[in-house]
Order: sequence, then structure tokens, then C-alpha cells
Amino acid sequence: MTDYDVLRVFCGPRGGYGNELGVVRDGSVLPGREDRQAFAAKLGFSETVFVDDPERGVIDIYTPTLRLPFAGHPCVGTAWLLDVPELVTPAGVVGARQDGEFCWIEARAEWAPPRTLRQYATAAEVDDLPVPPKGEWIYAWAWLDEAAGRVRARAFPGRDDGIDEDEATGAAALLLTDRLGRALNITQGTGSQILTAPQPEGWTEIGGRVYLER
Repeated sequence: MTDYDVLRVFCGPRGGYGNELGVVRDGSVLPGREDRQAFAAKLGFSETVFVDDPERGVIDIYTPTLRLPFAGHPCVGTAWLLDVPELVTPAGVVGARQDGEFCWIEARAEWAPPRTLRQYATAAEVDDLPVPPKGEWIYAWAWLDEAAGRVRARAFPGRDDGIDEDEATGAAALLLTDRLGRALNITQGTGSQILTAPQPEGWTEIGGRVYLER
């Protein structure tokens, strides 16, 4: 049996919620992409990370059905677990830092996979949304308090892999922050919290709480 850790990333203020993440710290046990994809499908988390070099932070990210060049909650969770200053992904080098109860990464919007960002008039409308038909990755959001940058969001990957709704999605939060050009405090899913902050030269920080589940 391949050893792996399970984290919850972007947890709420009291430590609950968050999106589960599988991390295989010794990626050499499953070096091939087909084996990694099969293992990610077996675990069934929205993403699973394989660490190829823990000292340099070289990682490889998979959903149950595909490989990703970059993803937000896997990078935040793995950066926290490895306690490294950066991660090396196929998309580029992701900066990382620990700040009290939060772990932050710095990434670029162009690294994020395409998402449909769909704004609604009220948070109640977002809360009441049914899972949409497959085929389109939708990030539904509304202002909770526009002046304070507080957002209510839900994410629907639209894939046929058993993940109908993503509890916390760093890449989508990155895209929304880039579009709005301001720092955000996002409540996503059932109670996860994602913090973001634009940085100079097209970079964006994404932060959240991480807990080791097993």
C-alpha cells in the first residue's frame, strides 16, 4: 500500500471544513503518470499530489481523471506539509510562506485552468444553486460585503469524476482576485475560508489554514 497523508486545506476559523488533499511524500514509489493517475482515481480526492523532490518542492498534481500543471489547494497544502519556501510545478515556481495560522502561496492567474466565473446578485442565490450539468467548470460567487471584500462562492468542476462540488478552490479564487484586482476573503462550500491578495507584476497570494487529517 502506498503511504500518503491526508490534509484539509482552506479550513474555517475553527478548524472545520476545508478541501481534502492526498499527498504522497515519496513520489518515487509511483513514478509513472498512468500509475499516479490510477492512484489519484482510487483515492477520489479532488486532487492528489506526488512529491518528486521534497527539498526543492518539486510536485506533480492529479485530479481523479487528469493531470494539472497548477492547482491552488494542492500547492497551499503541500507547501505547509513540506515547509518549503517554494514549490516547482509544471506551470512555474510557486512562492510559499507561513504566517501564523495561515500558509500562503504566490502564483499567476495564467497558470490556473480555465474557469467560468459567474456572479450572482446575492449570497442566498449562490447557496440555493443546484449542481449544474456536466461539461463546464463554474465558479459561482456573490458579494457578502463588497466594501470589505467578503465573497460567498461555490465551485462546480463539471467533470464526470464523482466530484460534483469542490469545497475550496484556490485556482478559481486566484482568477477572481485577478479579475477584480483586490484582496478577497472568500467563504466557499460549506464553510471553507480562502484569503487572497494581489501582488505586483501580475502575482497573487492565496492563503488558508491547513490541518493534517491522517
